[in-house]
Amino acid sequence: MRGLIGCETSGVMRRAFAARGHDMWSVDLLPAEDGSNRHITGDVRDYLSDGWDFLAVCHPPCTRLCNSGVRWLHTPPPGRTQAEMWAELDEGAALFSACWRAPIARVAIENPVMHKHARARLPADLPRPQIVQPWWFGEPAFKATGWYLRGLPELVPTNKLTPPKPGTAAHKAWSAVHRASPGPERWRFRSRTFQGIAEACAAQWGTAALCEV
Repeated sequence: MRGLIGCETSGVMRRAFAARGHDMWSVDLLPAEDGSNRHITGDVRDYLSDGWDFLAVCHPPCTRLCNSGVRWLHTPPPGRTQAEMWAELDEGAALFSACWRAPIARVAIENPVMHKHARARLPADLPRPQIVQPWWFGEPAFKATGWYLRGLPELVPTNKLTPPKPGTAAHKAWSAVHRASPGPERWRFRSRTFQGIAEACAAQWGTAALCEV
């Protein structure tokens, strides 16, 4: 059985599933950071119908969909137009929808909390997401992440940590994703899957998929 990790260049999720013996392939517009020969460089939409009979875990870009970026739809950043921002929102919603509608029995799509304009452009059958935090899985970090699930169970925390108090140095360290400085590599750092979450996905969704099959 073959599984797809869509829109991933880091290889974190692919390797977590592969470590459990699953035949996993990643697809992204960029080449794999780890140089894996189990990575396809291309548009994931061109590969969604290639007979993935295990599951698909997709990470479509969230730049225009996430709640934290809704302000740019009304006040574009320097050098950009409002029309461009809304066009990118439409493109982001179309990619997300294509992943959701993929002819694959079990699908999980990761995205942060979305704003109302994004939700209005997504499929009507899209369920409410399960919101998880990295610290539920042993990672000392804050990053509210939504998992939209079809045919897969919600994740169960594996190693819940105790979050530090606001205003402390530890709390600032846990907030590194949100405090990341602007720059060409910021997107890569902020979008990277935490290892603890990837291992929980591989263990729990992998087992659930195998049991169903």
